[in-house]
Amino acid sequence: MKKLNSGIGLLLLSVGFLVFTMLNNQIFSGLRLDLTEGNLYTLSDGTREILSTIEEPINLYFFFSDAASRDLTGLRAYAKQVQDLLQEYELAADGKINLMIIDPAPFSEDEDMAAEFGLQSIPITNAGEELYFGLAATNALDDQLSIAFFQPDREAFLEYEISKLVQSLITPKKPVVGLLSSIKVQQDVNMQTFQTTPAWIVIDQISQLFDLRTVDASITQVPPDIDLLILIHPKALDEATLYAIDQFAMAGGRLLVFVDPLAERDRPASQNPMMPGPPPSPSDLNKLLSTWGVTLREGFVLLDAQTALSVSGPAGRPVRHLAILGMGPDNFSQDDIAISSLESINFASAGILDIDPETQTTVTTLIQSSAYAKPLETIRMQFLTDPSDLQKDFQPTGERYPVSVRIAGKANSAFESSVGDSDGKTHEGKTHIASTDELNVIVVADTDLLVDQMWVQVQNFFGQQVATPWANNGDFVINAVDNLVGSAALINVRSRGRFSRPFDVVLDLRREAEASYLESANDLQAQLAETEQKLTQLQTTQGDQVLLSLTPEQEEAIIQFQQEKLRIRKQLRDVRHQLDKDIESLGSNIKFLNIALIPILLTLLLLMFNYVRVRNVRVPHHES
Repeated sequence: MKKLNSGIGLLLLSVGFLVFTMLNNQIFSGLRLDLTEGNLYTLSDGTREILSTIEEPINLYFFFSDAASRDLTGLRAYAKQVQDLLQEYELAADGKINLMIIDPAPFSEDEDMAAEFGLQSIPITNAGEELYFGLAATNALDDQLSIAFFQPDREAFLEYEISKLVQSLITPKKPVVGLLSSIKVQQDVNMQTFQTTPAWIVIDQISQLFDLRTVDASITQVPPDIDLLILIHPKALDEATLYAIDQFAMAGGRLLVFVDPLAERDRPASQNPMMPGPPPSPSDLNKLLSTWGVTLREGFVLLDAQTALSVSGPAGRPVRHLAILGMGPDNFSQDDIAISSLESINFASAGILDIDPETQTTVTTLIQSSAYAKPLETIRMQFLTDPSDLQKDFQPTGERYPVSVRIAGKANSAFESSVGDSDGKTHEGKTHIASTDELNVIVVADTDLLVDQMWVQVQNFFGQQVATPWANNGDFVINAVDNLVGSAALINVRSRGRFSRPFDVVLDLRREAEASYLESANDLQAQLAETEQKLTQLQTTQGDQVLLSLTPEQEEAIIQFQQEKLRIRKQLRDVRHQLDKDIESLGSNIKFLNIALIPILLTLLLLMFNYVRVRNVRVPHHES
């Protein structure tokens, strides 16, 4: 009877579990609880705003080679994270996103479809087995976009890239980018030689990716269809033009600004070939920028000993030029999509951006100098003939100077009221906008980074210009434009935390162990170098012909030096072996703690709990 009751109870329990699972899937499928640090699986408000604007269904095709990645545990974990995040997109879109998860087996139609979408495969075995890990998307108009391969090192920007793809399918029209420049950066004709001057490569790239339109420097209103206005070396702009730019920003327009205290490409031509031309005029946009919390330091350029590049000096020998800088990842913000993945950006006589600590806007530094930097008066740069002169009295201040910043959020207009035009009428009859909550501006304190010679090599190949970049100047500009022309919702999509997190404690312990042993290793290495130097000097002074006539003292000295050399080398090996041994021991201890000790303690705890429970149940029965 007891067995029957137990069987019925087990059956009822199984049925109840199945019913609960079905009800949970039907009723509570939309509920989510994200307990990860950084909310890895929670969509940003910006993403949800983008998804709410979808009108026609969008198809997402997530390709991941499950079988081919069986031995790549780290990549599989990241792929599971991507898949889970895509499923959150599908759920939040409320039926407007159809997600298909595809495992493209070799030589299958799915693999052909992945290739047609332009996804990138990577070989993972010598036998030619390939792995796909990308996303393709289509809309109702058969537009296609894709993420060729999900790079694990760009994990922090995963949500941004997916949201950008979705938004691009919602609004497939090319964004309109306006260009206002006091330097000739577009294709032009030299009226003296009647030869065509090509556009700068970066401007040509912008025109290929976006609808680029030239904006006159005397405008009184920015054309309303422009999404982003690029300003290159703005100077001598009248009040009406400054007001037009200000109101464009206050109305939600985006600005990409390149200002410069010493624009090398803006040097006026000299009438006397024997005399240098007058110095270039600095950019002048501080009336607007200072209101928004940022000011280009007037009359100063940036010197940086750590990032200085080598140039040809007066004598033809290479000289490090402290004002021509090659900045790298240590100088870049790793939390901003426009700059985080780049390797190098070159600057020439860049300026310094001073940030007002009391500004109400949010100012984020994108690029900054090293700590081995200092300001220098521009007048000294204008008459510089030998770059090595910059090193003679160079004393770094220890401060890191911003070269590029992003200004966002709340901001006030630089003008208290409308600015009248030449007829004294109210500016275009528009209502003055006094402030905004959505200012979006990127400022770069250099214009020379846009010049071809600073980042790209251009060659003529059978009548076609072939550009080979050797720095990321162009990538930075394109990234900045691409980011700014996105919707406010896309710009507000946050950088996410990382799913794969290192063992910080282990790394700290390893660094401490390395530091202690490397100190001994460095001492021994110095002793070894000194011993080898003394031995070489002694052998060299004797010469080959007198080796047979060495005195006993000299022979004894050579033998001692050789023995000392062997002894030091043995100690050095022992130190390195001990370092490896300690690190291996540390790893073994941590493995024991995680794999064995914790389960053992839990098992003992459960046994103790069971022992106490059984002991309490076994209460002796006394007959009455």
